[in-house]
Amino acid sequence: MADLTVFGGGSWGTALAASAASSGHSVFLWCRRSEQARAITVTGKNPDYLRDISLPAGVSATSDITEAALHSHYWILALPTQTLRGFLPALEPFCTDRTEICNVAKGIEIATGKRISDIVKEILPHSLYSVLSGPSFAEEVARGLPTAVTVASAKAGSALFWQSLLNTTRLRLYTSHDVIGTETGGAVKNIMAIASGLASSLGLGDNARAALVSRGLAEIMRFGEAIGAHPLTLAGLAGMGDLVLTCYSTQSRNFRLGMALGRGLSLEEARTEIGQVAEGAYTVRAVTEAARRLSVDMPISKGVHRLLYEGASPPEELERLLTRDPKAEYPPAILWSSSSCPGKESGV
Repeated sequence: MADLTVFGGGSWGTALAASAASSGHSVFLWCRRSEQARAITVTGKNPDYLRDISLPAGVSATSDITEAALHSHYWILALPTQTLRGFLPALEPFCTDRTEICNVAKGIEIATGKRISDIVKEILPHSLYSVLSGPSFAEEVARGLPTAVTVASAKAGSALFWQSLLNTTRLRLYTSHDVIGTETGGAVKNIMAIASGLASSLGLGDNARAALVSRGLAEIMRFGEAIGAHPLTLAGLAGMGDLVLTCYSTQSRNFRLGMALGRGLSLEEARTEIGQVAEGAYTVRAVTEAARRLSVDMPISKGVHRLLYEGASPPEELERLLTRDPKAEYPPAILWSSSSCPGKESGV
């Protein structure tokens, strides 16, 4: 049994805190708002997220960063991607070379185009970094429904550590060395979920959505190839698995955002209706800029960006996609070389 700190009292942080405490770990759940932490302490439930879930006795809530950081050397980061750079400096005084960090957020920083591993390395360079990602709706994890995810780290010992700490009979963790691929799949699939929600709202049919998801995976793979991800990662839980989940379920905030846009709502109106962060609306800005810089063809992502930020209409973007020149399904560049695939030369 271990002491564990979860930074972020949202749905995913709450679900992981509940799962870990159910295994006997002592968990501090850090919340930004003191009133939220007090309510969890008094009622045993999170008043803002997963309200119907009773948290195990092993979960303690606090809004005191010092108290939360000193509770453990093992930290889970469950905070929105765009807030991390402003938050992490508060942890710097407590971070040592023994600090194991597991990030569970999915996204890319808009201002810099950096992945979360890059941000953590920049601000907390002494920490040991892992990322957990895959097809995992928070409420289902909190309810103990079977779920499988990937935990990746450049240091094999760290991935194995988090696997041993968080793996249960209902939450199954697979390990990986591919941090780039695990982060990329988790981030870019949110863009495709917006497009899928839009297609569903427009009544384009199941054939169109299946094509959209498949070609969305092709975009993710092209983008991953350009930045050094391993193809098998993007064909696995953190890639295809997460993509399918978010593109076909109304539990997905990004899917619901796309549906709202299809009904004619503006981006701000859709965000208000959802009431939670839909990371794809942020990630698409960073990804389309990176794709332009790297000369990666990402027509679905570009279409979502035009819809959200350039005033384009759904019919315009649909016509743009359907009238693209025919081409091979897998261009030569998708055949990764060993130089761009970490671990390929060793048969990983």
